[in-house]
Amino acid sequence: MKNSTQKHMFGRRSRKFDARFPHLSDLRRSSILLPPPPASVDYTQSMPPDFGMFLNDELGDCTVASYYHARQIWTFYGQGIEVTEPNSDVERMYIEACNYNPLFGGPGEGGVEQDVLNYLLNTGAPVGPLGQNRDKILAFIEIDPTNTDDVKRCIYECGVAYIGFPVPSNVSYDNPVWDFIPSAKMTGDGHAVVLAGYDENGAIAISWGKLFTLTWAFITNMVDEVYAIADRSWIMAKGTTPAGMSISQLENLMQALKES
Repeated sequence: MKNSTQKHMFGRRSRKFDARFPHLSDLRRSSILLPPPPASVDYTQSMPPDFGMFLNDELGDCTVASYYHARQIWTFYGQGIEVTEPNSDVERMYIEACNYNPLFGGPGEGGVEQDVLNYLLNTGAPVGPLGQNRDKILAFIEIDPTNTDDVKRCIYECGVAYIGFPVPSNVSYDNPVWDFIPSAKMTGDGHAVVLAGYDENGAIAISWGKLFTLTWAFITNMVDEVYAIADRSWIMAKGTTPAGMSISQLENLMQALKES
């Protein structure tokens, strides 16, 4: 779970393949025509530089920490102020969504992104003091990591793209640019981050509380899961949704994944 030279954790477990998850390629076959994305966006530009670790220096909770980084983006644009939830909420979500048991100590076994998305859809993340409130996402759609325009569109329309990848040896806290190096050895770890901007050189990732650049070569060659997440506050503020779908269309997409 831990980078061997830095006290910064990873924690994404190998991805699942759930046939119920909607995929943008299937929606495109349903005749949804999508405009080209803007050449660049950067939703972190006006925000405070320190996004917080959300316990990812102690726990293998990157799949959960990434959600709370996404929520900082959504609240900043949706409410006019960045909302940073307390670490107690982060740990509670790690317990509930990833079966972490703090009584055992250590970083835990990490999490699966699709499990986290199902949890966010059906249970909702703990938010507020003592986690007394719940924040549910509206919907999510899987994106092909090798389709750069779709990844860009995902970031533009949703504020972030939620991604995961197996970790090569050149990915670390001290390396600000994560590029695809074919000779880099794989560490056996996995990592989850959110992308909150992009330009022709790559995408801006939030991890361990700060910003990194992931080159397009890294994204197309290393990333094996990308999700567009529909957040209500973002939609209300920006008016953009995954694939330009209406709220009712997005809710219908999620029916097979809704728990009774």
